[in-house]
Amino acid sequence: MYDRLQTDKALFQLIAEGDEAAFRELFHAYIPQLEPLVMHLTKTASVTEDIIQETFLRVWLNRDKLPAIENPRSWLLRIVFYQSFTWLRRRSVHHKALDAMALGGEPMRSTTEEEIVYAAMLRLVGEAVQQLPAQAKKIYKLSREGGLRIPEIAEQLGLSPHTVKNSLVRSLQTIRRQIEAGGYWLPLITLWLLPAALVP
Repeated sequence: MYDRLQTDKALFQLIAEGDEAAFRELFHAYIPQLEPLVMHLTKTASVTEDIIQETFLRVWLNRDKLPAIENPRSWLLRIVFYQSFTWLRRRSVHHKALDAMALGGEPMRSTTEEEIVYAAMLRLVGEAVQQLPAQAKKIYKLSREGGLRIPEIAEQLGLSPHTVKNSLVRSLQTIRRQIEAGGYWLPLITLWLLPAALVP
């Protein structure tokens, strides 16, 4: 994991200098990870391809900012999720507008099953985070919102890395239990990949 982080940061530095070969290497390294995630959210191959292309277009267009990014993988995932859920929101608005026109201005209350499930899960995640003990919540937010790694959180809070890691694991398990209690299921890895900006 550490080697991957260092490789990605080195690639980001090269891309910032305009190295197209490094850009292609990054693209091919992340396509196998990103495509299944986007496909799971959009359920549409053409949209998935568009979102992946838009993500890497942003990487290239913002290459001057890349050297300052501490965790390239997290940064890429946030862009991908943001693009995916922006598409879902736009589709929802479009559907509601069509519903309103079809019903003479009275919008239908129903929306797609995926959007209902996602909205409900986000609400449950937010509620679970708010119910975490104060220190666990602080550790969780430093990791998810601050983008800090476990050693960095440990140093900032004067804790051992082991304590921080255990706290994060317990927090994720607590959040998943809350989601399951609401009648949904979400793997821990998928829960962790939700962009911090979308988790209250």
